[in-house]
Amino acid sequence: MMNLEPITIGIILINVLPSLKGFEDDSFIEKYLFNISAIKHGQHFRMFTSGFLHADFMHLMFNMLTLYFFADSVIHELSAQYFLLIYIASLLFGNILSYYFHRNEPHYSALGASGAVSGIVYASILLFPNNDLYVMFIPYPIKAYVVGIGYLAFSIYGMKKSLGNIGHDAHFGGAVAGFIITLILRPSILLEETLIVILMAIPIVVLFILTKLGKI
Repeated sequence: MMNLEPITIGIILINVLPSLKGFEDDSFIEKYLFNISAIKHGQHFRMFTSGFLHADFMHLMFNMLTLYFFADSVIHELSAQYFLLIYIASLLFGNILSYYFHRNEPHYSALGASGAVSGIVYASILLFPNNDLYVMFIPYPIKAYVVGIGYLAFSIYGMKKSLGNIGHDAHFGGAVAGFIITLILRPSILLEETLIVILMAIPIVVLFILTKLGKI
């Protein structure tokens, strides 16, 4: 069992406490969630506050458990300060990308820490690309970088097909932020794992091309 770092405990708490309040108070959720119309009318704080609210207990638990499993590796390799930088930047960039794709949908709303957590997951994968990870319903370990590539590829598919009630664009944006910031902080990865970095960047390039072609 891993020992939680103070910064991880703090982030979990600032996700759990507002989320629990929101479970009992719909007006609280409505005031702080991500909403295109409200943001266009100047409520830019929602780009940040929405990342600390969750739709239900399962949504909250999944995000916090994922954070728990990946946080330590990033903190120990980069520092608590850089971990926090990646977390916040991923939260914001995930919502920025979501805003870009839904900017013409005034009623579009979203909430959750998934973008921020995706950034931490992708940072961890980039730092330890050859670690073995287990994915739900697959009984065999998969190399971390393969999981990372698959995660972004699935996010692109989810964005294109509007798959489920999931913010695939926020997940993708958060992962990209984690990827870029980690490379800036640890540029040696480019030399040590050049092929893996290129492979992990392919979905990012694909999304850019699809967006330019108007396919998403």
